[in-house]
This record gives sequence, structure tokens and C-alpha cells, in this order.
Amino acid sequence: MLSPITSEKSNRKISSFIKSKNSVIMSRENFGSDADGFYGEISEADVHIITSSGLRIPTHSTLLAAASTVLESILLRPQKRRSSDKTIRILGVPCDAVSVFIRFLHSFTCTEEQMERHGIHLLALSHVYLVPQLKQRCTKGLAERLTIENAVDVLQLARLCDAPDLYLKSMKFLSTNFKKVEETEGWKFLQDHDPFLELEILQFMDEAELRKKRTRRHRKELNLYLQLSEAMDCLEHICTEGCTSVGPHNKESSQKRQPCSKFETCQGLQLLIRHFATCKKRANGSCLRCKRMWQLLRLHASVCDQPEDCRVPLCRQFKVKVQQRGDDELWKSLVRKVVSARAMSSLSLPKRKREEEPRMNLSHHQVINFRLAD
Repeated sequence: MLSPITSEKSNRKISSFIKSKNSVIMSRENFGSDADGFYGEISEADVHIITSSGLRIPTHSTLLAAASTVLESILLRPQKRRSSDKTIRILGVPCDAVSVFIRFLHSFTCTEEQMERHGIHLLALSHVYLVPQLKQRCTKGLAERLTIENAVDVLQLARLCDAPDLYLKSMKFLSTNFKKVEETEGWKFLQDHDPFLELEILQFMDEAELRKKRTRRHRKELNLYLQLSEAMDCLEHICTEGCTSVGPHNKESSQKRQPCSKFETCQGLQLLIRHFATCKKRANGSCLRCKRMWQLLRLHASVCDQPEDCRVPLCRQFKVKVQQRGDDELWKSLVRKVVSARAMSSLSLPKRKREEEPRMNLSHHQVINFRLAD
């Protein structure tokens, strides 16, 4: 079993998790050339790491104590047997993973190949023996190597090893690829042995879907407020300068006037104004298009900060009416959101264009009629 740190129960869970994945314990014969090279680098070792297969890895107690406070406490612990040969047992983990772990404690380096082969075991060791540099490296490395097959295993280990970044990334990966992940052996193992984690995953997926719906709804609402903000700009533009077919009553019509930069919105608003000016049902309030125009004029008055100089029809009249009667909370909320959308839209414009837009001619104080082109 792995040596204890802050929570013996947590370490037993990690050890059990690794064993449940049928980790291969390598013998001295197939340990590989890496270990031989590593042994060659160690001279005058004063402590040996003993692995599950009985392999003894020589190392220095000073380096171990400097790299891990847990190993330091184990080294300071009095040994049961009187012997000059100090030993530390690291069991339940493949021998080559232990060798890579000890090498990291000496050099604080880990190759991509080593991370590819032993990342899961190195994360467990870094957590148990409190080696934050290796834990950070494993967290990043395992997150980059998430696959359909290992997603469940990495998620379980991330939870056991208190690696929140890796846990969140594993959750998101699993949620995105759930249909494929639920066909794996890892998911079936999870369903049989950890129903609480299964429930946690399903709850995360439900919450993620709710967040997506809220985001889509928010974007839809924001788009509506941006459209209303653009309509306010176009209304001021039509009433101040005029557009292709509608303009101020005191300006001569110009057949050569080119469409403005927001012509799609301006064109719709011009059609609405032309209808509003000639509709016979406007007086009794039975025309829906006219009601829409009244709402736009009222909205403009609510967001306009220059009613005395404004050239939009009925702006000042609506302002006076609001001062006398007030607005309901729903309308006030709409006005706040449109004002916010206008500010966002203004900030998104290039600086030069923002400086040019306020220079509209506002010298005439009152214009209450539109000019409709023939």
C-alpha cells in the first residue's frame, strides 16, 4: 500500500483505484534500460525505494526530503529494525512508474513519453507524497491526453487526488462525448462501483445544458436590444438628415441620396413611418403597425438625453408625460437594457467613427412632421 499522508482513507481509495485498473507490476528483468541508466546516476545512495516486485531503487535521503515533506517525515520516523540500510516501500504502483517518480524528485523533469505511459500513476504518487510540481505537470499532461477510453478513469482519479482543474476538464470532455463514453468499459465499471459519481456526472450534464439554454436566451435578448438600439439610431438619422425616402419636413427631397450604413434597419423603419403618416386607423388605436411606431417614439423619448434639441417627433411631449405620470417597472427595465446595448454598440465601433457620430446637426429645435418622398 502507499505510504500515508494527511488522509489514510483517501490513500487506500487511490491504491484500490489503481489496482482495479489491473496495473502491470514490472519485474526486475523487464524493468528496462531507463532504470539501469538511473542507477548509474546514483552514487553513494543512503536509502532504497522498494517496489511491489521487490526492486530496490537507490537514492539520496537529502533529495527526497527536499522534494517531499511526506518522504521527509518517513525518513525521520524510527525504523522497526536496526539496520544501516534505510528503505521506503512504494507499493501498488508499477516499478517503472516509481522509477520515473524518483527520477523527477532528483531532476524535476518528466518527458512526454513518460507522461504518456505513466501519467495516471504519477498523479497518484504526486498527490500521496505531496509533490506539487509533479502534480501540476500531471494535471496538465492528463488533460491534454483525455480520450474516450480514459475519460472516466481520469475523472475518478482527479476527484480522489483533489485535482479540480483536471476534474472539470474531464467532466466537460465526458459531457461533450457522453454517447461514446457510455459504451466504454470504464463507464460500465463506474455504474457498478460508484453510483454517486455517476449521479454527479448526470447532474453536471443537466446543469451544463441549462447553462447553454440560458446563454442562448441571453444572446437572443441581447440581439433584440441591439436591434432596438439600432432602430433608435436610425430614427434619429431619418429625423435629422433623412434617408432614401423619408426625412425632415424642412429638407428638400434628394433622389440622389445613397443608402446609409444601416440601410436594412432604416428601410424597414422608413416603411413603418410612411404607413404611420397615412394610416386611417391610427387615431382609434386599432393598427398594430402604428402601435409599434408609437412604442418606438416612446422608447426614443425614454433614452433621449437632449429633448430640447431633439428633432424626433413627440420626443419632448413623451418626456413631459413621463414626468407627470411616470413609467411602469417593465418599461423602465426595457429602457435600461436598450441604453446598455447602445453603450456596448458604441464601444464596439472604431474610435474615429465614435467621434464623428455625435456631430449631427441639431440646430433646429422642433420638427414634428416627416417629409415623405414621392
